[in-house]
Amino acid sequence: MFNKIIKLGQKKFNKSDQHHQDNNNNNNNNTSTNTVVRGSRTTTPAPSSVSTGESQTTAQSPSQTPNHPMFTRTPILEVLPLLKDVSSSDRPLLFMKKAHMCSCHCDFSDTLIMPREKEIKRQTLLELVDFLHSSSGKVNETMQSELIRMVSANIFRCLPPAHHENTGAPPEGNDPEEEEPYLEPWWPHLQLVYELLLRYVVSSEIEPKTAKKFINHTFVSRLLDLFDSEDPREREYLKTVLHRIYGKFIFHRPFIRCSIYNIFYKFLYETERCIGIGELLEILGSVINGFTVPMREEHRLYLVKAILPLHKSKGISIYHQQLAYCVTQFVEKDYKLADTVIRGLLKFWPLTNCQKEVLFLGELEEVLDATEPSEFQQCVVPLFTQIGKCLNSAHFQVRYFKT
Repeated sequence: MFNKIIKLGQKKFNKSDQHHQDNNNNNNNNTSTNTVVRGSRTTTPAPSSVSTGESQTTAQSPSQTPNHPMFTRTPILEVLPLLKDVSSSDRPLLFMKKAHMCSCHCDFSDTLIMPREKEIKRQTLLELVDFLHSSSGKVNETMQSELIRMVSANIFRCLPPAHHENTGAPPEGNDPEEEEPYLEPWWPHLQLVYELLLRYVVSSEIEPKTAKKFINHTFVSRLLDLFDSEDPREREYLKTVLHRIYGKFIFHRPFIRCSIYNIFYKFLYETERCIGIGELLEILGSVINGFTVPMREEHRLYLVKAILPLHKSKGISIYHQQLAYCVTQFVEKDYKLADTVIRGLLKFWPLTNCQKEVLFLGELEEVLDATEPSEFQQCVVPLFTQIGKCLNSAHFQVRYFKT
């Protein structure tokens, strides 16, 4: 009987083992099938498009859209026919070919590397600039999409580290006015890309309702990040482009103002890196000049929280001219802000920096010229208390300031 029990146990064990192996085989088959399905989905090329935040409208034919195989492969710099030499029906596709080709980056670390490709890209960018500037420069929505995609591929990049980050010196020990500005080596191409973007923004042929699909909040935010560039030529172009965007795209205005103030907050309380602050204040000066009266409470709040605290920075000499203009604009727009501005200046008045004190005295003079007598009476005591301290200053420039 004992032998029979052992034999029955072996049979049951063999059956359960076989059943377990069959289940494993089925699971392996299912897994391999699922893997093939996932692989087939990932190998299907996804349509490349600029993130617009809105759904695309009309569908284009495969030969006229960036989903065409020509636009999915890596761009190659080659000589193409001129836009003016082809028919009007072939011009949109050739325009997109040229824009896609200019997405390719050239190596500017050595002048002997890729000389032919650099010249091809430069000439192509010049042609695109002239095309947008000409009366025949009609750009449809698909062409605009490829154009902004090319612009983004060129200008949005990782900026090089600051000078003190390269040298290892502490940032507070550097004088920004004495540092040599970093110049982008591939500026010959970058300048033309910015010029192309500027022509696109100011073009009367470009409708804001269509362009807002490409010049969206994400694009503007990334554009503002580029004000951290050390190349003054790039910041000058950025200032012009952003000012034009603010003027043309009314729906972007609150976002641009809020983003600029956020940059000021970041500068004051995090980075203390003042590159680009002067250009942003210059844009803001034009913006303040267009404020309606009576001024909204939002603008008064930003004056107190973001603009006046800029006076406490050690690098104020770089952007003080633009800052003083913004502050004076507030007082000229709303005379009731004079007391707020004067008390803000007194709050951040320098104690030991005599050169900075001279800047404050010059700004105070401009503010007082725009101040009404009724507002002057409210701050006369703390104002003359500070003026009395300046008259007793050991520094002759402070003591004899325009006496």
